[in-house]
Amino acid sequence: MTTPFLPFTRPSLDEATIQGVVEVLRSGWLATGPNVAQLESALSDYVGGRPVKVMTSATAALEIALLAAGIGPGDEVITPAMSFVATANVIARVGARPVFVDVDLDTRNIDLDAVERAITPATMALMPVHFAGLPVDMERLYGIADGHGLRVIEDAAHAIGSGLPGRRIGSQGDLVCFSFHPNKNMTTLEGGALVADDPAELRAIDLHRFHGLDRNADGTMEVSLPGGKANLTDVAARVGLGQLPLLDGFNDRRRELAGRYFDLLAGESRLRLPARGDASHSWHMFAPLLDLSQLKIDRAGFIALMKAQGIGVGVHYPAIHLFSHYRKLGYAEGDFPNAERIGRETVTLPLFPAMQDNDVDRVCDVLCRILAENAR
Repeated sequence: MTTPFLPFTRPSLDEATIQGVVEVLRSGWLATGPNVAQLESALSDYVGGRPVKVMTSATAALEIALLAAGIGPGDEVITPAMSFVATANVIARVGARPVFVDVDLDTRNIDLDAVERAITPATMALMPVHFAGLPVDMERLYGIADGHGLRVIEDAAHAIGSGLPGRRIGSQGDLVCFSFHPNKNMTTLEGGALVADDPAELRAIDLHRFHGLDRNADGTMEVSLPGGKANLTDVAARVGLGQLPLLDGFNDRRRELAGRYFDLLAGESRLRLPARGDASHSWHMFAPLLDLSQLKIDRAGFIALMKAQGIGVGVHYPAIHLFSHYRKLGYAEGDFPNAERIGRETVTLPLFPAMQDNDVDRVCDVLCRILAENAR
């Protein structure tokens, strides 16, 4: 019997959620409606009562957070050189300049020493990424921000359910953005959320996510800014309402699977494992580095050999500053060695809640065999 293909990720959708979506479809109320309001309330409870606004993606949430904070042309925002490119793109889209700094080789999180060195009079905000769900050193991050009068926009796309001692990511801080893409720890099919506190900024968020419209009780309306359209549908929100109660269980299973990877790969010298973190790490993904200097194949060859054995492998992520758009801003190879090494060597192994322990065993057996057979 053929062994089923094991993708690097797969969402877990239960039958009750699927049936709930059917009920929404039959209701006739498909755009933003009561399910969106319920999801925002449930997410607010999840992050300790702070207001939450949902929208079509974490990318939209990050861009709207920048706009609500007043970030624009002439401003600089410090962000890691290794993340999904959306982290930098949103800064450029509002007219500001992304100022890249390097990341730690094992946590993959932003180098806070480098952040301090990168601050200039034009710096208006810091945009860290909680990579793979491992929280950034929040005490130091906010200490830097407070000391320089800077906003913090947390790219927590990977980190729904991750925590710090006694609290979850999003339960405190400045502006915090989550992702509910299908490959994230919970999903709304596509979607994201923005956590904020300031009433004026919450109003700005509402305006930016739906055309800048103010609707009056008498049916008239006003437009006070040229907003976009990033409102979540009730169909998507119903998926989120089914996912959120399961999230902590999903994350517990991810931690178990990650722990099994650590145990089985501990002696593999041709891999550099990621930082392990603690019990609050939500393990959005498990992405070791291949030591290509010890191998006769490149990463593409490794991925192809894994696929031939029925195992999917991702790449998260290339270094952002080496994309052509950001080279035009003056960035070049050699600027951020850790981000570049991660970009060359990272491989994302299968990790999702429905996996069985023997799936991890299979991945590790195949991986170690491929590395042994292709060692220099």
